[in-house]
Amino acid sequence: MGLYSTVTDAITQYTGLSPAAFFTIAAMMVFVYKFVSGMFVAADDYMAVKREQQITLREPVQIGNITEDELRPYNGSDPNKPLLMAIKGKIYDVSRSRMFYGPGGPYALFAGRDASRALALMSFEPSDLTGDIEGLSASELEVLEDWEAKFEEKYVKVGQLVTERTSTLVEDETKED
Repeated sequence: MGLYSTVTDAITQYTGLSPAAFFTIAAMMVFVYKFVSGMFVAADDYMAVKREQQITLREPVQIGNITEDELRPYNGSDPNKPLLMAIKGKIYDVSRSRMFYGPGGPYALFAGRDASRALALMSFEPSDLTGDIEGLSASELEVLEDWEAKFEEKYVKVGQLVTERTSTLVEDETKED
């Protein structure tokens, strides 16, 4: 009993806490330490996970003139195809930002589409996923211009959207030659 009373007296004297309070706080500190340290991974583990998840980026390939229907498969569902999206009919390769525009990303619904109206309105509504910018206000068009400038600066333009009729005319002219 001598050791027990010496330890409890020392805890009270040095901390001003009762032994029960002291050991409760100590247990909580150990729990918090274990919980917080479990949220982080060692550098070696992080690099291994990053290597597993890394997708090999290819050089952007020029797609040329395609229709909106032909753009849809480039939405990231096929990892062998580039990730594309269009603004005001200009198609950009956004593959390097797969974490944003790829499946599961916050902007995944924009991939494989002309997202001009949605970007101008800053909308995630499926009905706004169109290249139709008629009826937008001056401020909304300005927002769209800002998006377009950001895309021109960050991504490679790989093609242009055309209407069904235009692409058919181009194919017909090619057949006649």
